Amino acid sequence: MLHSRLLQYIDEVARLGSIRAAGARLHVAPSAINRQILLLEAELDQQLFERLPRGMRPTPAGEALLAHIRRTLQQYRETVADIRDLHALGSGEVVIATMTGLASSVVAAAATSFRARHPQVRISIRTMTTLEVLHAVENSEADLGLAFNIPTSTQVEVCWQMNTRLGVVVSPHHPLLRMDTVPLAQCAPYPLIFADRSMVIHGIVAEAFANADLDIQPAFHTNSIETMKRLATSGEAIAFLSEFDAAEELRDGTLAFRPVRDAFSNNVVSLVRREKHAHGLAGILLTDEIVAALRPVESRSTGGSGG
Repeated sequence: MLHSRLLQYIDEVARLGSIRAAGARLHVAPSAINRQILLLEAELDQQLFERLPRGMRPTPAGEALLAHIRRTLQQYRETVADIRDLHALGSGEVVIATMTGLASSVVAAAATSFRARHPQVRISIRTMTTLEVLHAVENSEADLGLAFNIPTSTQVEVCWQMNTRLGVVVSPHHPLLRMDTVPLAQCAPYPLIFADRSMVIHGIVAEAFANADLDIQPAFHTNSIETMKRLATSGEAIAFLSEFDAAEELRDGTLAFRPVRDAFSNNVVSLVRREKHAHGLAGILLTDEIVAALRPVESRSTGGSGG
């Protein structure tokens, strides 16, 4: 990158149309500015300014360089502001609204990593339904929202999202892992772990078995994603969850995931924040941390981009 002072010299000369005026503004001798511009023109083998009777005017090469210079100076100013904000993070708080499975997996991992670098910032993780997540972000009760199938809203912006499906989550030694995708009928002989009727996931799984004309009696019912995962590690029981619900266990190898063939429709997991809201730096940094925690699941699932 060009030396920072030279960037300012060229920018001011272009704005003021005069080396003498730029020198006065920057408190630098005009001869020093002129010498630096001449040296750069020699290095680039391009004339950057037309020397006119009434001042200086950028050439096409100079205009191209100016566009780069102004982007660079703007990025530098933003970075300096961010560094100052980091120093001033103080004892602020970031509130994220999310769903139970996501709270215990990717959000917990991201919050732990973020907190290790910024111990002065408090993080509040609140679990709720999808609609409650949306309303919390819309009403500025939460800085960030992470949930499945968040309705479109003109009041929120999407920071990251991807399509995902429910699948079987089982112990790493489960017989079903011999298959790349699992027919729903192959799940029926094993102990099944169903979400409680109060959870959205219950209706999705129950409907899939009904549509497949499979009459089953689940061995377990629970309203706790953590309990579902613990039961799945203990033997041949099968939980029906997304890869995001079990992200930490999949990464550690204590659980495994397989898609279920032609049974579950796509769900969209989205990370959102309030549109046109004055986002604090702590919230922006936590957003980056959550996306970093989501990326490994995204790579395993699709190998593509999350938007």
